[in-house]
Amino acid sequence: MNLSSAIHRKIFHIVSISAQKIKQDSYVIGGYVRDYLLGKIKFKDLDILTIGEGIRLAKEVSKYITPDPKIRIFKRFGTAMLEYENQKIEFVGSRKESYHFYSRKPIIEFGSLKDDQNRRDFTINALAISLNRNNYGELIDPFGGLLDLKQKILRTPLDANITYSDDPLRMMRAIRFATQLKFVIEKYSFQSIKKNKNRINIVSSERIIDEFNKILLSEKPSLGLFLLYKSGLLSIILPELVLLKGIKEKNGYKHKDNFYHTLQVVDNISKEKNNSLWLRWVALLHDIGKTHTKKFLPKIGWSFHAHELVGSNMIPNIFQRLKLPKGSYMRYVKKIIQHSYRPITLIGNHTKDSAIRRLLFDIGDDLEDLMKLCIADITTNNIEKKNKYKKNIYLLMERIRKLEERDRIQNWKSPISGNDIMNTFHINPCKKIGIIKDFVKDSILEGKISNDFHSAYFLMLKKGEELGLKKK
Repeated sequence: MNLSSAIHRKIFHIVSISAQKIKQDSYVIGGYVRDYLLGKIKFKDLDILTIGEGIRLAKEVSKYITPDPKIRIFKRFGTAMLEYENQKIEFVGSRKESYHFYSRKPIIEFGSLKDDQNRRDFTINALAISLNRNNYGELIDPFGGLLDLKQKILRTPLDANITYSDDPLRMMRAIRFATQLKFVIEKYSFQSIKKNKNRINIVSSERIIDEFNKILLSEKPSLGLFLLYKSGLLSIILPELVLLKGIKEKNGYKHKDNFYHTLQVVDNISKEKNNSLWLRWVALLHDIGKTHTKKFLPKIGWSFHAHELVGSNMIPNIFQRLKLPKGSYMRYVKKIIQHSYRPITLIGNHTKDSAIRRLLFDIGDDLEDLMKLCIADITTNNIEKKNKYKKNIYLLMERIRKLEERDRIQNWKSPISGNDIMNTFHINPCKKIGIIKDFVKDSILEGKISNDFHSAYFLMLKKGEELGLKKK
């Protein structure tokens, strides 16, 4: 099969001429070929495989490109990378690999094209297109990768047990590709993942989470999350999620399966393309506190009281264990989970404005994401109930909008500062300043005074007098 149309652009001819000059056969391999055959290719980054030295070929290619591109050389791996027309091009020499049992880092030796294709993770990633004069454009497919693409199957080129045991990260990659491409992992290959699941422990948390995040960022993350669960990998990576699985029934009362509910919530959140990775993490972890708060109450049924608070307190340990970034991202996930149930308690005409002001004060700029979570959290199959719940949330959102427009509480900053208090009463920093500031804040949130300097100033004088302070 000839794919000259896939390599008609100038860069491929430059690589071909350069490779001929230094007498090194070269090929386009991997993701570019796969995606071209799937009809998804635009200007994807290129992997150029050469039978010889990758660095030498990169340097030769750079001679034909103006202005001279900057070449990044990785001597340890024998690879080089340069950019051309906003496209990253990586050059690597063909190689064969062998592994020690306790490490996924291979021992690398020079190899042939066949050796290099043997070491690839999946048949669909072992596809190569020749850039050589004698067979330019020919598809080289030793493992039936083209047929696997057509049948939407993920399969390893060699024995799956060896492939996954040698480099256990490939188990995560298999599930990630299956999720992104909506492919099926071949039966024997998936059995091998289940068999080798504990080998994932030799892979760094950073590499695991990189693949996990790609699953979360896919169009329908539940596909990958369910495969992670079925393979046993999820119990190792995120046991808190697996513990949500199951339904208990007592005295005719039963609760929903919170694991499958969570997968639905993640999918719902992911339907909006602009939603961030961290909002998806919120959706994934929003109910983890239910495992520790589940109680049966006679005549009432199952209760998960304060599960959102318990769940939010679990976030720092999870982020630390998985090597997820701390700081603002962790605080964001923790905060939204902590307040995830509050909007539901505010639904109805009997809710006081003060309760809504306090939500605005506490949640700030993250209000929109909190409300997205509330809508995504509606997973009932009863259309009438679903529409009713959504309508209630939209009514609450409109009420919040009008209240914020009037009172300006979101990202609130006190109209009275500590310096205002100290200058008015001629005092140094002390506890009384905090007492006055809190009193002013609570009075504004309760709606007792307007959110302006004039109202806050006179309240400050009144409270100061109660504390024995006098205006100077």
